[in-house]
Amino acid sequence: MTVCRYWRLDRHPQGNTDFARFLSLHEEQCAALADGEVRIAVEWLSMDAGTRMWMSPRTDGYQPPLPLGSKMVGLVLGRVIASADSAYPVGALVRGFGQWANVATVVPALTGLEVVDDTVADPRQHFGALGMNAWTAYVGVKEVAAVKAGEWLVVSAAAGATGSIACQVGKNLGASVVGIAGGAEKCRFLTDEIGVDMAIDYRSEDVAARLAEVPGGINAFFDNVGGPILDAVLGNMAHYGRVAVCGMIAGYDNDAPMAGPAQFDQVLMRRLRIEGFFIPDFLERGAEFMPQLREWLDDGKLSVRFDETGGLENVLTAYERMLTGKNIGKVVVRL
Repeated sequence: MTVCRYWRLDRHPQGNTDFARFLSLHEEQCAALADGEVRIAVEWLSMDAGTRMWMSPRTDGYQPPLPLGSKMVGLVLGRVIASADSAYPVGALVRGFGQWANVATVVPALTGLEVVDDTVADPRQHFGALGMNAWTAYVGVKEVAAVKAGEWLVVSAAAGATGSIACQVGKNLGASVVGIAGGAEKCRFLTDEIGVDMAIDYRSEDVAARLAEVPGGINAFFDNVGGPILDAVLGNMAHYGRVAVCGMIAGYDNDAPMAGPAQFDQVLMRRLRIEGFFIPDFLERGAEFMPQLREWLDDGKLSVRFDETGGLENVLTAYERMLTGKNIGKVVVRL
């Protein structure tokens, strides 16, 4: 029998720290596979801010909350070790939504499971430039925000996994890019490694005043944060600008509904369009995005910095780093 070690959600967290008070590590023998199930030996776990909402008791989020006592769910990458679905043979490298565990058991149709390219030199790129963060950045910049060459794009949480890729997608489409991040180190990363045209440190600078320097106003905003940063941007948008709402990490540590923008009147005054979007809305289109993303990766036009932690027992440490902004780039855990 295969032994499964997994993190269990025991209580609804409060804030974005001290997760050991709310989750615990357990061990059990894996049950026999049911029809259609696939079992994966997990090699990598992806730490994603959106999963914080799954820990909340709120029922008005983009996905129902996980019941207390459940195995914590997240994006996994690993090899199939047992399969009751012929589309996922033993030995295949797969990615999908499984459990924070050394062994994940999933139903492919319910978890977005797919076989990924085993020839990619760095398998972490299946969470990076070739993964769902990249799909989100690509769709958000190119389709939702409809960024065009010569326009100005602003990205919040720009040094994070999705934000850093969104900045590069914007540059690759011919836009000028402003990245908003917290701290001088992240701003140097944005200018020196990502190549943004302007980096703003929201911790030490007046974001609205810096954005006022954008000639002609902001044409598109890729928002990962919400809150005061959204307000700072709305007041500096160009007429007929577009806002692509990808995340609202400013409110993930609070179970109460997030307050609306104080500058909401600018939506009317500047004739703005605001649209929210979410990965499951376009999971089936992943293969459509891959040729362009792979081309940019191979040509050095798309890069990802990885923040890696080792060991299943250290998942909560990595998760907290991501949620509290101590990371640059994509946070992963290697098992």
